[in-house]
Amino acid sequence: MAAPFNPPTNFADKPEVPQWVPPPAPTEDLDYAKLHSLDLSLLDSPDPAVVQQLVDTAKIAIRDDGFLYLVNYGISLEQLHRQFSIAQYLHRNISEEDKERLHWDPQGGLYAGYKPPFGWRTIKGKYDGISQFNFYEEEFKSLDRVPTCVHPFMDEITAFCDYLTRSVNRRLLKLLSKVLEMPDDYLWDNIESHNDTCINEGYLRHALFAPFKHEEKGMGENLRMFGHTDFGTTTLLFSVPVTCLQLWGRDAIWRYVQYSPGALVVNIGDTLELVSGGHFRATRHRVHNPPPSQETFERLSVVCFNGSKGDLRMQPCWESPLIKREGCFESQGAYKEFKALQDKGVPIPTNKEWREISIINTRHPTDEPQFKEVMVEGVKMFEVINQGVRVLQPV
Repeated sequence: MAAPFNPPTNFADKPEVPQWVPPPAPTEDLDYAKLHSLDLSLLDSPDPAVVQQLVDTAKIAIRDDGFLYLVNYGISLEQLHRQFSIAQYLHRNISEEDKERLHWDPQGGLYAGYKPPFGWRTIKGKYDGISQFNFYEEEFKSLDRVPTCVHPFMDEITAFCDYLTRSVNRRLLKLLSKVLEMPDDYLWDNIESHNDTCINEGYLRHALFAPFKHEEKGMGENLRMFGHTDFGTTTLLFSVPVTCLQLWGRDAIWRYVQYSPGALVVNIGDTLELVSGGHFRATRHRVHNPPPSQETFERLSVVCFNGSKGDLRMQPCWESPLIKREGCFESQGAYKEFKALQDKGVPIPTNKEWREISIINTRHPTDEPQFKEVMVEGVKMFEVINQGVRVLQPV
């Protein structure tokens, strides 16, 4: 049975951290996506029938939605709120000197460091109200790479990230390996990047979405982030009350993801869609302005983006009994486009190349000029060519 999270508790020698207080949930009757909820603790059940039911539910959730709620994964609500309090503390106390010193450079293919609330490029762009600090491998190796204000809390941040990657995500990948009918550690051993650091080739993000002032509300077509898929294996996003996250359904309708206290909102990245031959769905999602009842609230976000081994060139797990039996789904986005490239005899990008070009070409609502717009089956899409791969994202 998986051990629960056991974080450092030596708070006495640290600065006082004001407690993060979750804002109230929206009062509107919103159109919510109907997502499956998976109890990760059931993976340890001694009853094979219970485990198989969990696997069957996971198979449906990742095929139909690509998003799911994960509960009972080992972190208590109190422990989680402590991490949100630390993230809030970072954004309240990071110095102007550290903002400049640790300024990010996404044009280099990484989101590492501090993102100011002015666009999605290295240079200052239009105000977008989104501040971030992104912890990559190097940030966990050296205190010089993180804001001075969180130096006293890096033991807690590191322990938290380590638990997310080595316990929560490893168990989740075990479950997904079972869906592929492969050995339990297939995805962990062969696809997921893991070494002696807690984050490996992924990253941990502390993000703060400031509420827009009245004159800013229409900025970016009422969007904070455009529709996109994540480029890694899995994304672990902690559910928050300020309701902005939307996912693109198979019926081409954007729906909100409802707040579920303490739950992890998990989505599948491009890598796992490719490995599964389209059985796992990398679902497009975006960040919208919150509903009117939450317009004055900050949205604090803590996210763990898990990464795959950088030198791998992704292709389906042909030895999977599931794929042998049911074949691949060429209608899926990432898998369909990668296969088209492969069919032409063109080498597909490595994981490292794919994530770096995806970061470099990230499009944001405040960007100018606009990317190319195309119509696909009556739906307006943005088109980008990344490493020869055609990427389509709904507006």
